[in-house]
Amino acid sequence: MAKFELKLPKMGESVAEATITNWLKNVGDHIAADEAVLEIATDKVDSEVPSEVSGTLTEILFQVNDVVQVGQTIAYIETEGGVVVDAPKEETTAANVEVLERSVSAAKETATTPADFSGSDKFFSPLVKNIAKEEGISLAELESINGTGKEGRVTKNDILDYVRSRTLTPKGGTVDAQPVTQNQPATHNPQPTQKAMPVSVNGGDEIVEMDRMRKLISGYMVQSVQTSAHVQSFIEVDVTNIVKWRDKVKNAFEKREGEKLTFTPIFMEAVAKALKDFPDMNISVDGEYIIKKKNINLGMAAALPNGNLIVPVIKNADQLNIVGMAKAVNDLGNRAKAGKLKPDDTQGGTYTVTNVGTFGSVFGTPIINQPQVGILALGAIRKVPAVIETPEGDFIGIRQKMFLSHSYDHRVVDGALGGSFVKRVADYLEAFDVNRDY
Repeated sequence: MAKFELKLPKMGESVAEATITNWLKNVGDHIAADEAVLEIATDKVDSEVPSEVSGTLTEILFQVNDVVQVGQTIAYIETEGGVVVDAPKEETTAANVEVLERSVSAAKETATTPADFSGSDKFFSPLVKNIAKEEGISLAELESINGTGKEGRVTKNDILDYVRSRTLTPKGGTVDAQPVTQNQPATHNPQPTQKAMPVSVNGGDEIVEMDRMRKLISGYMVQSVQTSAHVQSFIEVDVTNIVKWRDKVKNAFEKREGEKLTFTPIFMEAVAKALKDFPDMNISVDGEYIIKKKNINLGMAAALPNGNLIVPVIKNADQLNIVGMAKAVNDLGNRAKAGKLKPDDTQGGTYTVTNVGTFGSVFGTPIINQPQVGILALGAIRKVPAVIETPEGDFIGIRQKMFLSHSYDHRVVDGALGGSFVKRVADYLEAFDVNRDY
């Protein structure tokens, strides 16, 4: 018999940790190779962790809601034959637990009121905010921590290191060397105080707690509105040529490429071109600094099986032709509906497009996907009477039209830039060549 270490696998360059949401197997259960053992969640994507070997689950090291680092051992599986793989010591985890216990105790003694971090220009993950609130860390302290994450963001390890150093070096400058007694109750992950569930006044209302994804979306939306000065510009676009071209080629396109041709890749192509023309829309904001993005990575709002929305990213969208764009759009959309997106699929976006026309909306006022500075909503395409100008004079005709709704961050994008950008998208769409190939 040999013991195999089941580790949290690498889930993308920008994903360093995940939360365990459900164990699909219990200790003593037999596991086949490639069979899912547990479910995990990053800040946006849920996924499963399969076993690389077949055997019996003998030990579970983390429980539901625990946060685990990539590469960390989460369970042991006993297999037939092979070499025993030693697990790394859990000294770091134990130290983190001790720091959290001591700092929570100190916070209770001083009766520190949790800080409100909504006024910060910096982005902090919900996990970091929760730890900061539990430890009584002020907004000024949190902003002073040097982050080691992507784009200088504060990670879980950064704030735990700060808590540990603050705990070991009190205000008086002396280090408390008194050991923690063994009979002290230890909590693996101290949880913030939960709000009491509301009570139905008349007894007939149903009260349902938000699921994990909805809680995250709720936090992101509120944080974005509190961070960015949202301004909108609207423009009506004549897309008659696009509708005619798609109707003409969609069957041949699907037969040749094996992909359905929707309007979305056509619009994404125009957005990518406009971002090349206006690179100051392809930026992000970090405090008082503007980060100009080299790559054009388009976020595309897509529906999840539970009805929530997620924003997978088309990387280097400006380098794709219409076929490549259609394949990328369909792949991400299908995997989103099937719940099979990987964490890295939602990372690195520089600008976002959302199709509100799918639900019949003519236009909307979308909320910016932080830390980006713009988002474009595509309205429903409608047949409308319009004035058509010709050399022989004007006349009324039936045209296919839609609205583009552009929300942008007025902290760094003025009206001239925001309006010019959406106008350029409209120009590309109206100048679409009905005789183009694909």
